[in-house]
Amino acid sequence: MGLTQKKGVIIIAATNRPEILDPALLRPGRFDRVVVVDRPDLKGREEILRLHCQNIPLGPDVDLRVIAARTPGMVGADLANVVNEAALLAARKGKNYVEMEDFEEAIDRVIAGLAKKNRYISHEEKTRIAYHEAGHAVVASILTPQEKVHRISIIPRGISALGYTLQLPTEERYLMTKTELLAKISVLLGGRAAEELVFKEVSTGAQNDLERATEIARAMVMDYGMSDILGPQTFRKREHLFLDVPFKEREMVSEQIASLIDQEISQTLKTCYETSTRILSERIEILETIVKILMEKEVLEGEELEKLLYQNLKGGNSR
Repeated sequence: MGLTQKKGVIIIAATNRPEILDPALLRPGRFDRVVVVDRPDLKGREEILRLHCQNIPLGPDVDLRVIAARTPGMVGADLANVVNEAALLAARKGKNYVEMEDFEEAIDRVIAGLAKKNRYISHEEKTRIAYHEAGHAVVASILTPQEKVHRISIIPRGISALGYTLQLPTEERYLMTKTELLAKISVLLGGRAAEELVFKEVSTGAQNDLERATEIARAMVMDYGMSDILGPQTFRKREHLFLDVPFKEREMVSEQIASLIDQEISQTLKTCYETSTRILSERIEILETIVKILMEKEVLEGEELEKLLYQNLKGGNSR
């Protein structure tokens, strides 16, 4: 049975779990029109922030567009949380207005959790973390200039984050080329490459990086047709018409094709790792300079970071 037609009656429904809807609801004659409310883009985030900041005194250094660029993927509720957290931080410090540093800290809290400055980390581990984050930053400055490195931190946050490297896109992007995806993988592997280059041994710190890098490589091969061997075809499909619902692998992939897929993913990761290692080997002095500063200050940003990564680093620095 379909939905009973009643003249003058409009039925509206909403869900944030589209993947569990019964397909029968979406057949013709039922809910015919589907409106997908996607996450806000850069302009949308800036407007939402402006709305939430209407009754909050802002310092002269606050740039809502930069804050919007720092919050990709956040929805209205997340942005409201950022504004409220920034206001609370400013109030605790006895300020008359909210400054940019308050927003920066609020974003870090929302994304990565509270800073754990009192957590004890040995000098050896702290040094390894510094090399790891510096590795990400150096590789990013060479391969992804469209996403500038905004901050490097080795202050532990939340439950498991021991440090982070933050990049900000210069513009909103909806498409990525094969070259850009490979660069993204290389940046993710830059931390592990730096550890192995300096300490001749890797650690467990790259687990999340490896997961993200592997998923990008898998998507390139299985979803985007970016494998030279397998050609322009896909091996996974969306099981739902809505956005943000994960792909599911097809069961009809033969063992031979599955083996080729695994080989292509492994080769992609290996090539990107070699790229990261080469870049870091050629710029080892800059890497060590960044680590030295991080060990002293724990956070590197602003003009000092800009000079190190985008002025001194262009030509490379080798021993």
